[in-house]
Amino acid sequence: MSIASVALSPALEEVVNFPGFIGRFGLDLDDPILIFLSISGSLSPLRVMESDLIASVKLRIQSIKGFFVKKQKLGYDGREPARNDSQVRDCGLADGELLHLVIRLSDLQAISVKTLGGKEFELFVERSRNVGYVKQKIALRENELGNTWDHELTLDGEELDDKRLITDLCKDGESVIHLLIRKSAKVSAKPVGKDFEVSIDDVTHNHNSVDGRRRLISPQEKPKDFFVEPVVVNHEIEPPSLVKDLINSTIEGLENGNGPIKSSDGSGGAYFMQDPSGNKYVSVFKPIDEEPLAVNNPHGQPVSVDGEGLKKGTQVGEGAFREVAAYILDYPMTGTRTFPHDQPGFAEVPPTTMVKCLHKDFNHPNGYSFSPENTKIGSLQMFVSNVGTCEDMGYGVFPVDQVHKISVLDIRLANADRHGGNILVSREGNDGQIVLTPIDHGYCFPNKFEDCTFEWLYWPQAKEPYSPETLEYIKSLDAEQDIELLRIHGWEIPPPCARVFRISTMLLKKGAAKGLTPFAIGSMMCRETLEKEPEIEQIINDAEAIVLPETTEEEFISTVSAIMDCCLDQHSRN
Repeated sequence: MSIASVALSPALEEVVNFPGFIGRFGLDLDDPILIFLSISGSLSPLRVMESDLIASVKLRIQSIKGFFVKKQKLGYDGREPARNDSQVRDCGLADGELLHLVIRLSDLQAISVKTLGGKEFELFVERSRNVGYVKQKIALRENELGNTWDHELTLDGEELDDKRLITDLCKDGESVIHLLIRKSAKVSAKPVGKDFEVSIDDVTHNHNSVDGRRRLISPQEKPKDFFVEPVVVNHEIEPPSLVKDLINSTIEGLENGNGPIKSSDGSGGAYFMQDPSGNKYVSVFKPIDEEPLAVNNPHGQPVSVDGEGLKKGTQVGEGAFREVAAYILDYPMTGTRTFPHDQPGFAEVPPTTMVKCLHKDFNHPNGYSFSPENTKIGSLQMFVSNVGTCEDMGYGVFPVDQVHKISVLDIRLANADRHGGNILVSREGNDGQIVLTPIDHGYCFPNKFEDCTFEWLYWPQAKEPYSPETLEYIKSLDAEQDIELLRIHGWEIPPPCARVFRISTMLLKKGAAKGLTPFAIGSMMCRETLEKEPEIEQIINDAEAIVLPETTEEEFISTVSAIMDCCLDQHSRN
């Protein structure tokens, strides 16, 4: 049956011609496309025009389904239409295509707490947190409640395990959560709109315990069936102190019984690792075998048939290496261009390293046992506290230098997945200065430019020229030195990927030297539509048409350089 088609089957015509289906959106019947949205396994029909922008399709989904645009992630044929200003016809949506919709849920749950004594306060808890964490948060705010182990949280009379996630408890909008405090209070929570209202009732004057029983909940025993170890390739290289601290703090959290918490965002397996208190995250672990399209992906994605990742030019199972490589090559603004370095990098990529990790809370579809075959290898990245992502606020407030530092990183690494959701926003200092932190670099270093995507390309800051300090940093970059550095650290970057990296670094250096803005340089790397090749791909095609089959890589790059100079000269004149 046709999934997206102009000629519809009788059954589909009946759906589309349902009163109000078309008129509701004022659609013209010229060149319509019937899209079926795949949402949690069910199909929902939506008629759009070939000339509609992806942005308007998302708005239409918001009006029908109530899913806010910034929470939507559309995909078809294993790819995501990254450009909101692309038309439906340009994104390849045609007969036989199915449009998948993934909703990114908010991490924060607002909890309003009130006491009969007149106290009021508000907690913000990640939905991925557990019951034990909520009890600790309330106890920290209300010292008189005492030890959290004296708290008993029950739902409909059933005691809840401290490991139960908040997101699991919020499924039933009518459910009431009763927190029984042994010494002085009873806490109940009920839904209030999208939030929860928690009331604490003083029961000290009535009886010694809420239900007449005096029950002591013992602390959970520390787990003994886990380990975290760094993956050491070159024993002569001493890891940075930041990486050592990252691993040690992750181990300390696990030793204290605070297991990994699976993230609800993203298309691959990602786990928040907690500190010893369980009150904050210290790192994020991404196993190789749980990457998108990998064999143990926790979201039920099909395994890649040819090994290619979600983004063109990437390979399944190499995301962790790319995450680490982005950190290694993010040199500080000043100093030697080597690694390790204990200073923050120019783009401030969080410290990242490769580790081996074994824990029962990772995805083990074939069952778990404390044995070597269940060991996960992946990237461990420092968790960065933030107030949200660039998707959560207007880009007009972002400082130019913060946008430019990310543009340098993305152009240099030919990032195929830079969107607002993987740029964290933090505030530092007394004046709350905005700092942007780039994360999620598993789709850098592709072997082709086809899927390069830069969200910042459409921000006004990208049309500002680079500062003298940034130009000096760009001038110091050396692709050959970088490739050798990655080899020393254990990643022999594949030749096609190395070629793209050489060319992207060359474009950044040459373009910046000629005074081009991040927008001008980035536009040469990103496709406007799926069919229209960017200028950098045309340059490569021209070079391949000129050189002989036996041409060396050095000679090919030299040919690309000459053609690129001609193109950049034209951009400079314009």
